Amino acid sequence: MDADTGRDTDPRAGAGDAAAVHAEGAAQPAQEPGPTTGIVVGHDGSADANHALTVALELAAGLSVPVTIVRAWSIDTAPRPANWEFGYVSSYSDYAEAVRDRLRNDSRIVVAKYPDLTVEYRVALGGPAKTLIDVSKGSRMLVVGSRGRGGLAGMLLGSVSEQCVRHADCPVLVVPPPPRS
Repeated sequence: MDADTGRDTDPRAGAGDAAAVHAEGAAQPAQEPGPTTGIVVGHDGSADANHALTVALELAAGLSVPVTIVRAWSIDTAPRPANWEFGYVSSYSDYAEAVRDRLRNDSRIVVAKYPDLTVEYRVALGGPAKTLIDVSKGSRMLVVGSRGRGGLAGMLLGSVSEQCVRHADCPVLVVPPPPRS
């Protein structure tokens, strides 16, 4: 406690709960669209997302355009931030950075095969379909896997890819899973 102001000087003072993280996330500016000449690709950390990322990077390399890799997250799906400890809810920016770090780590092996490409990483608190649609506005193409981490096995098209096909204002490439051996 600060003797002059009577306020708590612990930077964690006032740290709330998941609702506080969502409120801070809602106060962030809207997602800016990716480069208009570039390719946007969704990545949820699954093997199928890596396959879609490979396809997107191959296309981008052939076209000499940048790639924006996007991951949507929720408080339930985000990894714990570095400063996480029991009883303390980290800030929105702490969670966003942890998600960005995980995204970079999940995609690094695939991205490393294309060292001449410009790659940007975006993370957003929110639903995956809306996030991908927002970021891909005006882009050359949006690339998504046909199925990700959620959904029902046996569906030909996942709910996120279906929403992207229906609502994106750029061409959408839905990449089927690679052949399983």
